[in-house]
Amino acid sequence: MSAQYPDRRVAMVTGGARGIGLGIARALAAEGIDLALCGRSPISSAKEAIDELRASGVRVEYFSADVSDKRDRSRLVADLYDRLGTVDILINNAGVAPETRLDLLETTEDSYDRVMSINLRGPFFLTQAIANRMVAEQAADRTRVIVNITSISSTVASPSRGEYCISKAGLSMMTSLFAVRLAGQGILVYEVRPGVIRTDMTEGVVEKYDKLIGEGLVLQGRWGYPEDVGKATAGLVRGDFPYSTGQVVMVDGGMLIDTL
Repeated sequence: MSAQYPDRRVAMVTGGARGIGLGIARALAAEGIDLALCGRSPISSAKEAIDELRASGVRVEYFSADVSDKRDRSRLVADLYDRLGTVDILINNAGVAPETRLDLLETTEDSYDRVMSINLRGPFFLTQAIANRMVAEQAADRTRVIVNITSISSTVASPSRGEYCISKAGLSMMTSLFAVRLAGQGILVYEVRPGVIRTDMTEGVVEKYDKLIGEGLVLQGRWGYPEDVGKATAGLVRGDFPYSTGQVVMVDGGMLIDTL
């Protein structure tokens, strides 16, 4: 519960001031959930998003931190609990694509380490830290939820960005692992797996995917948007799937349905 508003839940959304993360933050704010947003950029870069979310009537705090850095992560968790009192919901959304797409036979160790550190190692140890706090609190009166935002790249191989695919596949397994470990404590763990979503990360391939979507790549015939991911996440956080821990929610417009 929020220290300022005891009847409200508190959600931590990494990468929550832009793209998919902002779409999730908007959906959670509409549910009356207080927000802790985390990003590597200074708070000045997130001001517009913060002001918009606060206008919906919830408390919004921003934390500048790199979850892939051990010291930053430790400081983030301490500051988070100091300022908000608790965390009921953790949304692991922050992630990056390779700075340069390279053939699998040319992928560099530097690129691999960067992507894996931000997309997988950071979320793993952030989840570990938050989960330990959740377990220690033993808050049986509150629904506590962890949601990992992955990608269809968890299972769809893209040899020009192998490190990204591996990081998302690892995050999918991480969902199962924490679901198993935390079920006995009443903590629900889910994965939301987006498809082709229109964000700044996909700006460089808009023409490519406009063509593919026009040719039938996606059954529903359109791009996905951050609000699509936000609505799916809000349903999980709200408690609409109380007997489904560890499950994957696809937000891909039917893209990966096998058809004849």
